[in-house]
Amino acid sequence: MKRWIGVILAAVLAGVAVVAVLWGGKGQDGPQMTVVRGVIGSEKKPFFDDPRVKAAFAKHGLRVEVDTAGSRQIVTDVDLSRYAFAFPSSVPAAERIKRDRGATTTYSPFYSPMAVATFEPIAALLVKTGVLRDSGKGSQTLDIKKYLELVAKGTRWDQIPGNSAYKARKRVLLTTTDIRTSNSAAMYLSAVAYVANGEDVITSDAQIAKVAPVVAPAVLDQGFSESTSEASFDDYLALGAGKTPMLVVYEAQYLAHVFAGDGAIKPDMRLVYPSPTVLSKHTLVPLSEPGDKVGRLLTKDPELQALAAAYGFRTTSPQAFTDLVAKTGAPVAADLVDVVEPPTYERLDKLITTIDSARP
Repeated sequence: MKRWIGVILAAVLAGVAVVAVLWGGKGQDGPQMTVVRGVIGSEKKPFFDDPRVKAAFAKHGLRVEVDTAGSRQIVTDVDLSRYAFAFPSSVPAAERIKRDRGATTTYSPFYSPMAVATFEPIAALLVKTGVLRDSGKGSQTLDIKKYLELVAKGTRWDQIPGNSAYKARKRVLLTTTDIRTSNSAAMYLSAVAYVANGEDVITSDAQIAKVAPVVAPAVLDQGFSESTSEASFDDYLALGAGKTPMLVVYEAQYLAHVFAGDGAIKPDMRLVYPSPTVLSKHTLVPLSEPGDKVGRLLTKDPELQALAAAYGFRTTSPQAFTDLVAKTGAPVAADLVDVVEPPTYERLDKLITTIDSARP
């Protein structure tokens, strides 16, 4: 009798184990779920972590899990064999990955212009110097050429005439992430190098040799730089002008909080646009079929496009973004005209390594 009870109990436990295995591969609604792992730029992690985004992917049988790295690190340091897709924040990085991995396509479901997050007292001082001006369309633009003139002079905040609001003795410098690891810093460098190169994209080693000494102080004289855009923007939000008077950001980072109305953007915070600026086209490189499916959904699924807009990204279907700007009164540059292209990945990398070699 005991032997039969043991056999029955073993069968029951085996059945329970089979049910557990089958259920572990299913979503709440029952369909088999495919786990898709990707590596992304850190600024997109809040989007991928959103339960609504996870639910939208789940409707198509996907559970998307992501790790973060600086966009340039994704190209140089990350073992991409572990992932179904790579999702850096720029076309040059994505094209390098595509070539290196033998991918056949890419997806650019959304983009964000580079911008500057600052504060009202700082903006007022920059207006006095002529670096900042009204665009006439509800936003302000920061003149990169005039800014580089201040950098060349080594101008300090307390040297600006009539400055009673921000008497810091440090240099007037935009804060960026680390150019060696982060795309946002590399995109900023693309814009300042364009201006320093006589309003032209760098295309030769000779131009790099000429431009590097001009733009290096704008990068190296900052001191320590965070490796990711998420960390630097968190400092801007939490520590204020004392730590970061003006920070190079993705427009989407700032607008995500404006659209959410979460109180992170304080009344004295301002968003302005460099002139020229660069568009950061967040470009997904599929490394397997499930990764390709993620790229297609991000580009074509209306729900995911609307959720991307809620995180401040400008999407291939612009209406959701436009509606959020109108609803919140966000200080957005509606018509971006002064936009330049970054150099190729190889030229930009050469410029970065040349500047980096000049570190003390």
